[in-house]
Amino acid sequence: MKKSLIFASVLWLAAAAYLVAGSMAAAFNWTETTHNFGKIKQGKPVVAEFAFTNKGQAPLVITNARGSCGCTGVEFPKSAILPGKEGKIKATFNAAAVGTFSKTVTVESNAEGGLTTLAITGEVVAEKAAR
Repeated sequence: MKKSLIFASVLWLAAAAYLVAGSMAAAFNWTETTHNFGKIKQGKPVVAEFAFTNKGQAPLVITNARGSCGCTGVEFPKSAILPGKEGKIKATFNAAAVGTFSKTVTVESNAEGGLTTLAITGEVVAEKAAR
């Protein structure tokens, strides 16, 4: 009887700790996760800013953010974003090659789900055609 009571108490405490930890997670609330530049001039880098708020209960830590190719540079907050506070990720696309493009930025963090994918699209046109 005593062993059963101890086992049940440990099981109950573990379940309670799991529920509390789950509600204490960090969570992104994105303004947008996609950005379409439309037509842009060749040779002119463009920047998309992806704003977010930490809607979770724990500090949000972004451990890495990377573009899907070398043509996309990424800047992200290096310090923790406290609950209720805002941050942004900047994706700079180097518009070197003419044609349509679809690139992604992968964000690694301690938020629910762990990975978030942001997308940028558009069409690079020769400078004379962009006028």
